[in-house]
Amino acid sequence: MANCFSFTSSRDRCFRYSFTYAGLKSSTTDLKDGTFIHCWVPKKPRNHKPNLVLIHGIGANAMWQWNDFLSPLSSKFNIYVPDLVFFGESYTSRSERSEAFQAQCLVKALEGFGVKKMSVVGLSYGGFVAYSMAAQFGECVERVVIGCAGVCVEEKDVENGLFEVDCLEEAIEILLPQKPERLRELMKLSFYKPPKNLPSCFLSDFINVMCTEYLQERQELIIGLHKDRKLSNLPKITQPTLIIWGDKDRIFPPELAHRLKRHLGENAQLVLIENAGHAINLEKPKIMYKHLKSFLIDPLPHKVESDSIGSKED
Repeated sequence: MANCFSFTSSRDRCFRYSFTYAGLKSSTTDLKDGTFIHCWVPKKPRNHKPNLVLIHGIGANAMWQWNDFLSPLSSKFNIYVPDLVFFGESYTSRSERSEAFQAQCLVKALEGFGVKKMSVVGLSYGGFVAYSMAAQFGECVERVVIGCAGVCVEEKDVENGLFEVDCLEEAIEILLPQKPERLRELMKLSFYKPPKNLPSCFLSDFINVMCTEYLQERQELIIGLHKDRKLSNLPKITQPTLIIWGDKDRIFPPELAHRLKRHLGENAQLVLIENAGHAINLEKPKIMYKHLKSFLIDPLPHKVESDSIGSKED
């Protein structure tokens, strides 16, 4: 219905104000190849601060996923929060759909802001991109955080029953919901304690604002992650890496976290957050920030005695 109030659009405007208040500004970079990358960047970057890149997952845009972390992290870092290609205000006319291409676009855009060294934090799909950045641009990426991102997934895992969906097509319908009932399914899979009794009109509004643009292209991104994927083809990154995961994740089961730890060996630390699903940034932001602080900020290395740690709210 035309001219109706949109809670989603209103919330988006609130996030924009929050990002601006945190000392960031909206900037779009033309990569001169048909690709435009939108990124929230510091209004006044400080040379004495290290650079930190926060990379979102599939669903909404970067603001919705990183808003709770701006204030504590911006005091220690120059924060850069990009929209990945085909999300938010970033897009391309090129045909590439791989996480490697996404990584190349981000690094090229960041170079335009004078960012030569950085740490990266990636959530879900953003974790695939963060991992690829570390693999391709080892001289630029210093530390890596992979959050609930099944970078060790193999194409055969769907057929072998690792996931709750039966096929890739069903996964796409849930991850890119076009109907309220599909969005409810996504929330059930994403949260250990999903929100209840959300009216269909609210869910439809969110879908109309956040989930309809570049639908075909986003489907191709998911297909690109899955097709012909083998663990044996995944490079081993050499940067210190924090793997952080919800122990009740139903989108990328914790087995994939342990698989990634085994793949990277002693170079990686694994933290499992207790009673958390896939959306750890929304469900357990304080716990997640505590581990980000230990890994990225604290002067002494964050040592992990065992393969995993359980974390609870205080």
